[in-house]
Amino acid sequence: MIVLAADQFVKHLTIENLPLHESVPVLGEFLQLYYVRNSGAAFSIGSSMTWIFTIALAVVTGVIIWKTFEVRSRLWSVVLGCLLGGVLGNLTDRLLREPGFAVGHVVDMISMPWMMPAIFNVADIFIVTGMIAVALLVVMGLRLDGTRERDAVKAEPADAVESPAAASES
Repeated sequence: MIVLAADQFVKHLTIENLPLHESVPVLGEFLQLYYVRNSGAAFSIGSSMTWIFTIALAVVTGVIIWKTFEVRSRLWSVVLGCLLGGVLGNLTDRLLREPGFAVGHVVDMISMPWMMPAIFNVADIFIVTGMIAVALLVVMGLRLDGTRERDAVKAEPADAVESPAAASES
């Protein structure tokens, strides 16, 4: 909820205080504020199919909530919480912002022109870092319940694996 609140608060400040489609330098060319309303996904891809992104965000929200019932790891809880907060931030825009329900445009305001041409928001930061963290946790073998893959392999009893001689007798 902290991520969702922070995202919506920054978007509120953006709408109230920044000019639409005008660059406001914060740290020169390194970091700028640039208020836009994005009907599409990253780089405004699919701007004529806003409702599809609304459905996708709703499905992702449902999957994250469903998976939280399996979580016993504090690290997974934090990662999934941050990811959920980011997804809900953009889903809130899709559902409640103009031009209407389920086709609302996402408010973006952070620009780093030296790095990439995309303009993004707080929710996007948590979605991207959350997905990177999910990938790292999976690669490290940390399961949702807090156990590790290698621990599960060691825990298999030796007699659970049938010997080749016993298999040929069957």
